[in-house]
Amino acid sequence: MNRKWLMMAALGAGSMMAACGGGEKPQAAESTAAAPAAAAPAAGGTQTPEPGGKVITVELITDGTGNYFKPNEIEAHPGDVIRYTLKVGVHNVHFLPDSNPGATGLPPASDFLQLPGQTYDLKVTFKPGTYYFQCDPHAALGMHGHLKVEPKS
Repeated sequence: MNRKWLMMAALGAGSMMAACGGGEKPQAAESTAAAPAAAAPAAGGTQTPEPGGKVITVELITDGTGNYFKPNEIEAHPGDVIRYTLKVGVHNVHFLPDSNPGATGLPPASDFLQLPGQTYDLKVTFKPGTYYFQCDPHAALGMHGHLKVEPKS
């Protein structure tokens, strides 16, 4: 094989890997990434629910049955924290504006979680309603869900 061609292929592969990893993404005020003490590191800190609120854990999984959020239907109240926790695979969380027409204050897509135990915390600041979210690279494979925000009681 031509040595020049091999070098160009290697450089192209490296560029593609860097592009897939994403870059720094701005963090919205209502969302940050967090890492439990024994888990893989993530940027940012742990979100704390408001008084009376709770932390709701959602696992991000790749296994023999596919790529999915567990659970993929979530009910929360303003002030709760959704803690997306990577179990297996490489995933992100994205509340797409196009799939949530009229919604305001949606966070940007999270960074990719790559190490088991890595988390992404999202404090619920949305108005009551139902919001669609997905893992961008696995949405076509069915990795999506809904967050139903109920009014505070």
